[in-house]
Amino acid sequence: MRNCSVRDLTLAAVVAALYVVMGYFGNIFGLTFGSVQFRFAESLTVLPFLYPATGPGLAIGCLIVNLASPVGPLDIVFGTLATAAAAWLTMKMPRWYLAPLPPILVNLIVLPPIWAWTAVGAVDGAFWAAWAWNCLTFFITETVVCYVLGTLLLKVLPVLPGLKPAAHQAARG
Repeated sequence: MRNCSVRDLTLAAVVAALYVVMGYFGNIFGLTFGSVQFRFAESLTVLPFLYPATGPGLAIGCLIVNLASPVGPLDIVFGTLATAAAAWLTMKMPRWYLAPLPPILVNLIVLPPIWAWTAVGAVDGAFWAAWAWNCLTFFITETVVCYVLGTLLLKVLPVLPGLKPAAHQAARG
């Protein structure tokens, strides 16, 4: 197991706080929850590619935001686990342009069925229609947030003084 430095803990805490602020801010405008969501905090899910220490911060931030989810315990538990799994997979990506894929794909697998079940309450024709709608709209919005805003973060953060990732991370891409 890797030792966590004060810098790692601070980075994780800052990312958790940013995720919470961005998530709750988006919720003011109705953008944080649902199949048609622009959860701008999801742009942060690419950060483990550059800064592996941000993974736990993403999961904690997601947990705190999901406490306000209209879906309830299913979103709190499984949404948070999806973010944690996506963060771990993002750390393993070999190139920067692949970093947004884990958050998009993991969340696409986990979240739409939860939303469809919450809306319908049974696995029937209405469930599958809701699931398909949720998959389509979530895929589009999550892709926009992760690839547009996330790519911006991946390109800008490494050149900022004090935020340069480890040399082996920057060389990946």
